Amino acid sequence: MRTEPIHPDFGLIVHDVDLREATAERLYPEIREAFETHSALLFPAQSLDDAAHLRLARLFGPLENRGAMAAGRDLPFEIPEVSNAEGDGVADAESLHVLNLQANMLWHTDSTFLPVPALVNILTARVVPTEGGETELASTRAGWAGMPDAMKDRLRDAILWHRLSHSRGRIAAELAALPEMTRWPDRPWRAIWPNPVTGEEALYIASHAFAVEGMGLEEGQTLIDEAMAVCAQPEHVYSHHWRPGDVLIWDERAVLHRGRPWDYAEPRVLKSICCSATEADGPATVRVV
Repeated sequence: MRTEPIHPDFGLIVHDVDLREATAERLYPEIREAFETHSALLFPAQSLDDAAHLRLARLFGPLENRGAMAAGRDLPFEIPEVSNAEGDGVADAESLHVLNLQANMLWHTDSTFLPVPALVNILTARVVPTEGGETELASTRAGWAGMPDAMKDRLRDAILWHRLSHSRGRIAAELAALPEMTRWPDRPWRAIWPNPVTGEEALYIASHAFAVEGMGLEEGQTLIDEAMAVCAQPEHVYSHHWRPGDVLIWDERAVLHRGRPWDYAEPRVLKSICCSATEADGPATVRVV
């Protein structure tokens, strides 16, 4: 694979690879090695339809099926869309649907409120606006490595509590109150997730995090916000300007991400598949038992 850095802190742009050709024996081993080492991979100008997107995702692990998790039984998997498209037009800019898209513009890690954490997000662009709508990434591995020692001391053995409705409540109370935002019980995870392949530590944190065990709510939230701000300083952020076909893959154990605004009169359609972490991916190190 021909590669170049995305950012000095993390990430690779991978050229001359057709992801439709990836199999467990061909291409995927090299992709997985780069994923473990560099945390984020960009494959420009791909041609992934839904079937190819699913084949690629299954190489990383079990598809994250939130509907099945919530129901406690098998349900068909549908590829989630991150989109303001609706029918032949776009959703109202004041709708709860668009407010939920705006909640994704907070720095976050996917799925920290679920019983099984995510390993990876594989995100591809189908329709992009004229301008804006970027996806930004920041490495919590690099953020942790460069964090002031006093902050590290407070976080190293910390347990963070996560709640989906917490992040949605930062946008609108009515968004946070929706049943799909409140159906998951509060979830605790240890704050540091070491990579089982490289041994490097990363801060496991998100806008869903609302408390630090053993601290008052205000003190804990302040520490969470300050730690995320260290990781997401502007000079440490990669901002991806989408073109149709681009595929962006990142390690949910070690990368924060957020969307950016665009003119909601224009459609923006991304398709996202998260895969759940298996025991080989190290969730035992963050699980609270």
